Amino acid sequence: MPPMPLQNRVDPFGAIHAVAARGLFTGNRGVIHDPDTRTLLRRRWATKAWIICECDFRGQRREVMGRNAPGGRPGWTELFFLDEVTALAAGHRPCFYCRRDSALAFASCLAGGEGPRTPAPQMDARLHAERRASGGAVLPLEPAQLADLPDGTMVEQNGLAYALRGGRLLPWDFSGYGPPRKIPDMSTAVFTLITPPSTVARLARGYRPVWHPSAY
Repeated sequence: MPPMPLQNRVDPFGAIHAVAARGLFTGNRGVIHDPDTRTLLRRRWATKAWIICECDFRGQRREVMGRNAPGGRPGWTELFFLDEVTALAAGHRPCFYCRRDSALAFASCLAGGEGPRTPAPQMDARLHAERRASGGAVLPLEPAQLADLPDGTMVEQNGLAYALRGGRLLPWDFSGYGPPRKIPDMSTAVFTLITPPSTVARLARGYRPVWHPSAY
C-alpha cells in the first residue's frame, strides 16, 4: 500500500492539502511542520515572506517536512504548487535566492504605490494584507471585468478556481487545467478575485509566470 501523501500541496486560495501530485514549483512560508510526525502545525505561516522556489536547484536534496537545517532543526516547510500561476494566486512571490531573475522581474513590474527600490519586506507586507489565506478581502468582480484582467490572474466562481489565459477561463485542478471556457459562456456568473491585487498589477505590467503544460 503506497504511503499517504504529506499535507504540503497548495491550492490557488492558499489552503494546504494532502495530495500525491507535486507540481512544477516548491516554496515556503517558514517552518510550519513537526519534523518528527511530518505533519503541519496549527499555524499556516511563520513569516510574511511567502516565496516560490525551484524544485531542482544546484543538486540540493531535502527530506520533505523533515530536519533540513543545521543542528537537526526543521528548516523551512516544503510546499508544492501546480505552477507559478497557482503560487501567485495563493499569495506567494518568486524567491530572490533560487529564482533571482524571476524575483527581479516581479519586483520591477511595479504595483501601484511602489517605487523602483521598494524592499522585499514591504512587498511581502502588502501581499500578506491581500492574500486570501492570511485574511485578505474577498473582492467581487463583474463578468465584464474579466476581459480586462491580465493573463495569469485567477478568479473564483461557486468555489471553483479558474485561470485567465488568452481571453478564456481554464478550470484549475491539482493535476492540471481543464478545457478552456469562453468568458461570454459564463456572463451571468458571480466571480471573485483570487490573485492578490498587487500581483495582478504586476501581471498587467508584464510579469510572465510559468504555466503548467496543461494550459497550452
